[in-house]
Amino acid sequence: MRNVIKVAFLSSVITAAMVYVILGWRPPETAQATKPTTVNWTPTAATNVAVAAPPPAPAPVTDDERNNIDVYKKYSPGVVNITSTTLAYDFFFQPVPQTGTGSGVVLDGDGHIATNHHVIEGTNRRGSMLEVTLWDKNKYPARIVGDDPSNDLAVIKIEAPKNSLIPIPLGTSKGLQVGQKVLAIGNPFGLERTLTTGIISSLGRTIETQNGRRVEDIIQTDAAINPGNSGGPLLNSAGDVIGINTAIISDSGNSAGIGFAIPVDTVQRVVKDLITDGYVHRPFLGVRSFPVVNLGRCAQRIGINSEGGLMVVDVISGSPAERAGIRGYSREAVCGNQRLPAGGDVLISVDGRNINSREDLDSLIDRHKPGDRVTVGLVRDDRKVELPVTLQETPRPR
Repeated sequence: MRNVIKVAFLSSVITAAMVYVILGWRPPETAQATKPTTVNWTPTAATNVAVAAPPPAPAPVTDDERNNIDVYKKYSPGVVNITSTTLAYDFFFQPVPQTGTGSGVVLDGDGHIATNHHVIEGTNRRGSMLEVTLWDKNKYPARIVGDDPSNDLAVIKIEAPKNSLIPIPLGTSKGLQVGQKVLAIGNPFGLERTLTTGIISSLGRTIETQNGRRVEDIIQTDAAINPGNSGGPLLNSAGDVIGINTAIISDSGNSAGIGFAIPVDTVQRVVKDLITDGYVHRPFLGVRSFPVVNLGRCAQRIGINSEGGLMVVDVISGSPAERAGIRGYSREAVCGNQRLPAGGDVLISVDGRNINSREDLDSLIDRHKPGDRVTVGLVRDDRKVELPVTLQETPRPR
């Protein structure tokens, strides 16, 4: 029996020794040896653990892009959104509010804002409203200081904190060149302070305003201009206002790459009068006239030997034209079934620029201010004559 026990014990010892050798087993270490140790672990693709990527480098910005960014950051707060609400009437004579939007340019810290006449047209009627939204989203009621339909310009005013009003400097439209870069900021379709860029496509364009007057020296641009841009600034690369965006040519009513801006030299002259007096001090000559081209064959039969110009039908008493000695047609002649005046002057030029229509005459006179002296060319008794005329201010209706 003892032998059996000895054999079993020896077998157990041998088995344990074999396990130790094969598995490399060793007895537990002491408590001091079981302290955690720091492991330098480097993840690999096989571990499938997400690792934060370094932030991407900023996209490179060209000098031209940097200029766009700088101008926009500095001057876009000076562009306001104008909302007008006017009342129309339906078939049953019930009032129907109509809302329009446009843009404006902050002129000074007193709250004066330049915009287009057609943006604020009709808001001086009862029940109408004019509201301005500034860059900080605050809204203020506005009042009309003065407007000039003949140049499609107006000035409105709000009462707002001076630190909320960011004026944009007015530059000059003299010396502009086709191809020069321009930036337009406005609120097309109500999208506030949208920037578009382009070039000056042409200069010296002429457009007709809603009251039939012509505005000359208009700037044409391909910068995208859409409904809502009206009244906003056209800027040069220095951030100076060189024009006020006013109209587009488009079959759809949206941008077609042909936009027009009123030159800032006209804007400066008009807004100064509007802020000071509420109206424009406009010069006048003081004649009533009829285009010679409309007379046809009758021109020679009544003694007009001029290919163009304006027949002076009447001279207003006390006007610059009367003081300068311009003569109206004083006697009548018959041509067909028409009874026409005869025996007066035909206006053919102002300061050497030809005139063939009343619009021509109005446009050339509007280039000046009251007190300016102009040279009027005319045909009198088949002779060309030049007369100096000192313009005076158009009488205000009482």
